Amino acid sequence: MAIRHAEARWEGTLKEGGGTLKLESGVYEGPYTWAGRFADGPGTNPEELIGAAHAGCYAMFLSAILTRNNVPPTSIDAKAAVHLEDGPTITRIELTVEADVPGLDAATFAGYAEEAKAKCPVSKALAGGPEIVLKASLKY
Repeated sequence: MAIRHAEARWEGTLKEGGGTLKLESGVYEGPYTWAGRFADGPGTNPEELIGAAHAGCYAMFLSAILTRNNVPPTSIDAKAAVHLEDGPTITRIELTVEADVPGLDAATFAGYAEEAKAKCPVSKALAGGPEIVLKASLKY
């Protein structure tokens, strides 16, 4: 299986300094700062990137589960809200998912959605860490 890489460089003090985050694929390289992480400053931050990774991983894993069970999705929209609180500590991740899956009832979908939450690689990597809350619904 693949090994993926990302890089971070930080220069200066915590509040006055700044850094750059870079993905090996080249699709993203950009700034991050104290203000971008703890206030409303520019740039991205580690929590935003964790959220993107979790939402993306979850959507792909749910698609695999649905397809394997002969109810392939038309679309899956996943969002992750990563809560950073005092410490600083990531205390909670809320996954909100809406899927268009023709022919699937809500109860069966809820089971598949929970399975994807438990088994997607990013969820498993975060296990033992923050609480992960799922809100999943079908599009009608």
